[in-house]
Parts: sequence; C-alpha cells; structure tokens
Amino acid sequence: MTQPDLHPNAERVAATARALGLQIHVRRFPDGTKTADDAAAAIGVEVGQIVKSLVFAVDGEVVMALVSGANQLAEAKLADAAGGGHCTRVDADTVRAATGFPIGGVPPFGHATRLRVFIDPDLLQYDVVWAAAGTWHDVFAIEPDRLVDASEGLVIDLKKS
Repeated sequence: MTQPDLHPNAERVAATARALGLQIHVRRFPDGTKTADDAAAAIGVEVGQIVKSLVFAVDGEVVMALVSGANQLAEAKLADAAGGGHCTRVDADTVRAATGFPIGGVPPFGHATRLRVFIDPDLLQYDVVWAAAGTWHDVFAIEPDRLVDASEGLVIDLKKS
C-alpha cells in the first residue's frame, strides 16, 4: 500500500520500511523539517524525539550516527565506536553518494550503500521518535526499538558532554 502524492525519495523510504516489515506513515510539512528544531516545532514533539541522521567518515569509512535532536555528537566517541582514530565531516556530495538522499532528508535506513550505524541511547527513552523520510519536508514516526532493528544500529554513547 502506498501513500498518494509522496515524493519519490519518501516513497523509497516507505518501500524500504515495508521490506523490513515496518508500516510507516510519511507526513509532509511544507515549511520544512531540515533541522531538529524545525522538525520538533512542525510535528509538535520534544526536540529530543527527533532523529538526526549524521554522516561522517571514520578513518575514511563513511558511517552514520543517529543522534537525539537534543544532543550534539561527540566525534571522538563516534570514532571510538567505529574502531577508528579520526572522525571527519563529509560533504553533501558524499552524503548523497553514500545514502542516496540529501542532507536534511537522510533517513535512518534504505541507503544507497551499506553503512554501519551507531545510535544515541537517549533516543530509547521515548515511546516514539521521528526521522527524516528522504526530503527536508517528509518525516515518519517509529518506535525506538524498531529503529534499532531496522537500521541494524549499535546503541552506544555518542553525546558530547
């Protein structure tokens, strides 16, 4: 079952969710949900319930960190989690090449390439969290345990102290 009038990126995320055994409902916010604060305000939830999908390189390997919108990523912790020594930001072209999606719309699963995923445990304190669905305007709700399973992520402390 597909939702009418979904952006192709959002339909791809919904199709991936279905393939993973998840039923998600993509919601569109015309004013955008590019930042965690924008998304929380649009949806009407706490900023901590927003899943920030952050793409970095650890010793050259592109990885993803799923971080609570209330937290900042500690790059050194991500490097340690990935078993590397050096964590660097990647540019928008690298994000799109690795994930198939633009910055601000990267979902937690359904990427163009297989990425190792690391998850902020603070996301697990909520009944529901909200993640990007392929665009700056589209999001979906998911239970944190299902997010962990669907992304095949490792839950580990990533928060900047």
